[in-house]
Amino acid sequence: MIAGSVCHAQTAPANTNEGADARTLEPVVVTATRIGQPGFDLPLSIDVIGAETIQQNNPMVNLSEPLVRVPGVVVQNRQNYAQDLQVSSRGFGARSTFGVRGVRLYADGIPATMPDGQGQTSHFDLSSAERIEVLRGPFSALYGNSSGGVISVFTENGKPGLALSPYVQFGSYGTRHYGFKVSGQQGNINHVEDVARFDSDGYREHSAVRRDRANVKLRITPDADSSLTMVANAVRMVDVQDPLGLSRAQFEADPRAADPNALAFNTRKSVRQHQFGLNYERILDAANSVTAVLYGGERSTLQYQAIPVAAQTAPTSAGGVIDLARQYGGLDLRWTYQGTWAGRPLQWTAGISYDDLNEDRRGFENFVDGQLGVKGRLRRNEDNRAWNFDQYLQAQWEPAARWLLLAGVRNSSVHISSDDHYIAPGNGDDSGSAGYHALNPVLGATYRLNREVNLYASYGKGFETPTLNELSYRPGAPAAAGFNFGLKPARSENVEVGVKARIASRVRASLAVFHIDTEDELVVLSNTGGRAVFQNAGKTRRDGIELLVDGNWNNGIGTLLSYSLLRAVYADPFCSGPCSASTQVPSGNRIPGVPRQTAYGELSWRHPASGFSTALEGKYVGKVYVDDVNSDAASAYFTANLRFGLEQQAGRWQLREFARIDNLADRQYIGSVIVNEGNRRFFEPAPGRNYTVGVTASYGW
Repeated sequence: MIAGSVCHAQTAPANTNEGADARTLEPVVVTATRIGQPGFDLPLSIDVIGAETIQQNNPMVNLSEPLVRVPGVVVQNRQNYAQDLQVSSRGFGARSTFGVRGVRLYADGIPATMPDGQGQTSHFDLSSAERIEVLRGPFSALYGNSSGGVISVFTENGKPGLALSPYVQFGSYGTRHYGFKVSGQQGNINHVEDVARFDSDGYREHSAVRRDRANVKLRITPDADSSLTMVANAVRMVDVQDPLGLSRAQFEADPRAADPNALAFNTRKSVRQHQFGLNYERILDAANSVTAVLYGGERSTLQYQAIPVAAQTAPTSAGGVIDLARQYGGLDLRWTYQGTWAGRPLQWTAGISYDDLNEDRRGFENFVDGQLGVKGRLRRNEDNRAWNFDQYLQAQWEPAARWLLLAGVRNSSVHISSDDHYIAPGNGDDSGSAGYHALNPVLGATYRLNREVNLYASYGKGFETPTLNELSYRPGAPAAAGFNFGLKPARSENVEVGVKARIASRVRASLAVFHIDTEDELVVLSNTGGRAVFQNAGKTRRDGIELLVDGNWNNGIGTLLSYSLLRAVYADPFCSGPCSASTQVPSGNRIPGVPRQTAYGELSWRHPASGFSTALEGKYVGKVYVDDVNSDAASAYFTANLRFGLEQQAGRWQLREFARIDNLADRQYIGSVIVNEGNRRFFEPAPGRNYTVGVTASYGW
C-alpha cells in the first residue's frame, strides 16, 4: 500500500516520479467544476481516492472501505445487504432507512441518484475503479436536488494491448468474492469488462447474501477532437436475507442473532438492475467544447417485511410485501468555454439536465392461510413518477495572480405524482401530485497566500425534496397507504472557510470549517417493520471542522490522519410522533444517526525492492443517538486493522496477494443504527475480529 492514500485533490498519483515539481503532482478532478483541473486552487472541499488505495489489499466490496479516509463522510456497513450502506456527508443522509439519500451518486458520469433524491450503490464496481471523487460543502448544490455531498466513481481505462485479471478472495463468515477483468486498447477502442460474484453467510444470523455484478466501459475516439464512451452495468441479488435491527437487550444477549420476526417472516429482498449510458464529448475549437450524456435503465425490487398479520387488517394497510418495478433515464447537455476575459483566465459551463423515473409500486400481504413470509393478496397498486428539469451555469475567473473566483447557479424543478389503482372499501383514491422548485446560487473565492498555501471561502444554498419512499406512507397507526404530499422540501444555507497546504512536496494538509442552517428538515416520524413515515421538523444547525493530513515520507513510509468534528442539532423544538411528554424534542437535541466525532489514521510501509507492504489502520466513531428524543445511543468505539500485501512480476505475469485482519482487538460494538425505529430495535451490530485473504493474477500482452 502506498502512502498518501487520500489525494486531497493535490496529492501525487502513485506513479509520479519523485522530485518532480509539486505543481505537476496534482491529479485532475472533474466533479467540482465539470472541467478537468487540479483541485488545490478551488474554493471547496474535494478529495480523490486513487485506484491503488481502492483495489490493493482491500475486499473491493463496499464504499465503506475507501471512504473511511475522507473527513466529513460517514459510510456505515450495516452487515445487511438487504438495506444497502448508510452514507452521510456532513450529517446529510444519516436518517436514510433505505438506500442512499441526501448525497448525490455518480458512476462514470451516469447518475446513480434518481430525480427524487434516492440513490443506490449496489452496482458500483470497485475492482475496476480508477478513482473516487468526493465533493462536500456549498458547491455540491450545483448537482441539484439532495446534494449534501457528491460521490463520483470513475472506471479505469485499459492500457495498450490486452490484460486478463482474475481474482479470488475468502474471508470470515463464509465470505467469497471472485471475479474476472479484461481490459486493453486496440487502435482507437479502449475497453474494460469486469464480472464478479460476492457470497457471504453473514456475520449475523439470517444475513446471507449473493450478489452478481457486471460492469463494461467502452471508449471510442474516432478522431482527435471527439470521443464516445459507453457504460453498461448490471447487478442481481436474489433473496438476500434481512436480520432486522436489535433492541438493546437483544444486542447485549447475542449481537449475532437476528430478530425473531426476521425468522418468522423470512425477511428478505431481491434486486435486479440493468443500466446503460452514453457520454459524447466534442471539441469545437480551441475554446469551446460540448458534452452530451444519455442514460437509461430498470430496477426491480421485491422485499418481504416483518409486518405483523394483525397490523395488515386495516383497510389502508399496504401489506407486508413491497414489489417495485422502476424504469428510469435522462440526459445532460452542456457547453464549456475556456478562454480569457479582461486578459485573465476565464472558463464557464452552461447546461441542462432532465431525469425521469417511472415506478410501478404494488403491495401484498406477507401471509397465505397462516403461512408467513409468502406473497398473499394485493393491498396496494399505483403508478408513480418523479422527474426533474434543471438548468445550471458555473464560471471560474482569475482576476489577479493570487485570486480565483468560482460562482454558479442551478434552477431546479422536481415533480412527483401518483396514480392510485387500488380502490377498496375504506381505501379510497389516493392519487395526487406535488412540485418543488429552487434557485440555488453558490459563490467561492481562493486567495493564494503563497505557492504552497491557499485560503478559501464559499457560500451556497441547497435543497432536498422528499423521495418516493419517504412520501409513500402517511401518518397513522399503522402507517396509512397513499402519499404524504404534505411534506415540504428542506432548504439549507452553507458557509465554509478553509486552508489547503503543501509542505516540501511530501505532506498535503487541509482544514475546513463550516456552518449549515436548514429549514423544514425532513426527519423520521415513525419507523416500524421497515415502513418509515416522515415529517418536517423546523430548523436544524450543523457546525463542523474537517482536517486531513497526508504524508509520503522517505523509505516507503506513509502516514494519514483524517478527523471530523460535527455538531448537528435541532434548532427548533417539535414532537417526534403524537405530542406527549415522551415525544417532545427540545431545541439543542442531537440529530440522530450523526456521530459527533470521527477519525481515521494510518501508518503504512512499502519495501522498495521486495514488493512487500503493510499498514496499521485505526478508526474512531463517536456516540450516535438513535432517535430524535435522544433516548438511547450507540456507544463510541475504536477499532484497529492490519493489512499485508505482496507483489511479484514474472515475465508477462503479475501476482498480488494480500491478507487483512479487521477489528484486531475483537471489540463488540454497534456499527450502525436504524433511526427512530418504532419497536426500539435500533441497533445493527458490527462483526468481531475477522479476516480476508485474496489473490489477483494479471497477464498482459
